[in-house]
Amino acid sequence: AMHFLGIPTSRAASLIISEEPVWRDQFYNGSVKMERAAVVLRLAESWFRIGSLEILARAGELDLLRTLLNFIIQEHFPSIKSSDPNKYLVFFSNVVNATANLISLWMSVGFSHGVCNTDNFSLLSITIDYGPFGFMESYDPDFVPNTSDDEGRYKIGNQANAGLFNLDKLREALNPVLSTKQHILAKEILKEYPHIYERRIHELLKAKLGLLEDQEHDGYLIAYLLKLMEDTRADFTMTFRSLSEISTQQLQGLNISKEFWALQDLVSHEGFSEWLTLYLLRLKGNGHDLDEERQRRMRRVNPRYILRNWMAESAIRKAEKHEFSEVRLLQETLRRPFEQQVAAEEAGYASRPPGWAEDLRVSCSS
Repeated sequence: AMHFLGIPTSRAASLIISEEPVWRDQFYNGSVKMERAAVVLRLAESWFRIGSLEILARAGELDLLRTLLNFIIQEHFPSIKSSDPNKYLVFFSNVVNATANLISLWMSVGFSHGVCNTDNFSLLSITIDYGPFGFMESYDPDFVPNTSDDEGRYKIGNQANAGLFNLDKLREALNPVLSTKQHILAKEILKEYPHIYERRIHELLKAKLGLLEDQEHDGYLIAYLLKLMEDTRADFTMTFRSLSEISTQQLQGLNISKEFWALQDLVSHEGFSEWLTLYLLRLKGNGHDLDEERQRRMRRVNPRYILRNWMAESAIRKAEKHEFSEVRLLQETLRRPFEQQVAAEEAGYASRPPGWAEDLRVSCSS
């Protein structure tokens, strides 16, 4: 799902199912049940993560720390010269920039990793260690996919801050191989992280709304929409997708049919009319941009299909009965998430989620 959304990620190479039974307590509440064993083989360019360096620094294994750093730089950062006295600093700068970009991409599709600790953050800034992850349905900055994250430490709205925390731990891990001056420079590099993230997520959300060029109040327009979505619990994915498919003429006349069900939720908000006026006015600021071109451009960045928990659960229930037709349907659908597909529509993958989906929960053992 993530790869075809254009997000750097590890990939699943195979799924092997066994008849060997295993006992699992999925939600750690004593409700143990027997399930079939399975092994997923995943591939990635590298599995080194921030924690790989952090553990060596904490253990005082400085020679090994340098050796590993040199290997990672040589293998995965060829633009950094091994003879550069600032190579570790340049490496840190690259990771800071790429991490900000990765998390902004997550946020742009409503993806919540679930466990954003240093051991789950790749040094190559790819998405790894899928556990209790989830795609946000109703827009909610406090969305937590992991049922065991009681305090909401890794809620979707805190992912950027979690990234900053992890990068600071990377900076601390690099301290033993940096000079005094480089320590100061590393802190300055890290200070840029929030600005890099804000610029990138702003660009992505502007593209999702079909906005060209930069205008002074774009940030306000984006924030206003997100507030409306939060208040009405509008569907994150389908709100943006509906704006990609509806014409400005339909919007102007508030001719919002049931196929645009996410927008129908927004219309109920007292502030929607004002936001819509501002949005239509802003679209006119795109110059000679044709409405059809705006729609095409927006459909290229706003998926119609994401891996919602209810879709996965439906496929799992059938697979437990040796019926893999929906697994295959999901594979085919998520290979082309930006294209409307007949089979996916018939399965309801772009429809309002069923009521029973609200009760679904995932954990590190899901």
